[in-house]
Amino acid sequence: MTRSIRLIADDYGLAPGVSSAILDLIERGRLTGTSCMTGFPEWEDAAARIRPFRQRAAVGLHLTLTDQTAATGSSSLAPDGKLPRLASLALPVRRGRIDERDVHAELDAQYDRFTEALAGPPDHIDGHQHVHFLPVVRTWLLARFEESARRPALRGAPGFPGLDAAAAKIAAIATLAAGFNRSMQRAGFRLMTPLSGIYDWRQPQKFAPMLRAAIDTLPEQGVFMCHPGRADDVLRARDPMQSVREVEFDFLASDDFGVSLKQAEARVMDGSA
Repeated sequence: MTRSIRLIADDYGLAPGVSSAILDLIERGRLTGTSCMTGFPEWEDAAARIRPFRQRAAVGLHLTLTDQTAATGSSSLAPDGKLPRLASLALPVRRGRIDERDVHAELDAQYDRFTEALAGPPDHIDGHQHVHFLPVVRTWLLARFEESARRPALRGAPGFPGLDAAAAKIAAIATLAAGFNRSMQRAGFRLMTPLSGIYDWRQPQKFAPMLRAAIDTLPEQGVFMCHPGRADDVLRARDPMQSVREVEFDFLASDDFGVSLKQAEARVMDGSA
């Protein structure tokens, strides 16, 4: 029996080179879908380009609360219009220095930009730097979709970290996600879990072996996140993760990846699944 693996590319809309690379891989059948960042000036154009793929690819929302320009402008969340670093987000919210209402307004704006540009809700929701696991985002998810007949799927927590080199990073994300799966499933959301694809992106040579291992071991309800792209001037101005995106793209587009799938009697899950 053929195994299926769900591959979701993060950061569609971050930069033209990232978006083009992701669309290329969707056309090749090498991705299940992608998660979109909607706060950038290029979003309308990026949305128009991915709209024709909605019947064959899972197109989701990549909630963004760190490092980039805020869709809602200046607020307690982004006093100068720029979203804070992750380390400067969680504790100030908890202590009340960042108003929860400003966080929810930013998430509402990003969600509304998605639904307006793509004429419908996202297939799934996850978060840039895993911010969807934060308590303030959990309350937004529960409130936003309380009355919804069709709740989006959510990216769930990673599995047990094991003994590999990324164990500390996986354990940190798992700690952030503590209780998330249980509470969201109880509220009626479908979870894509366990999360795989976590590694130190400063060591791009680890991507291919990690994906090959996931082909053999990741259950069908799980998700492998990836970050393929082509580095362009826009990306270089916005994000430190650059050349590794090209490494990921090259492997995902390669005959080598196709051979790995064939040898494992596996396929990339269709986005309509």
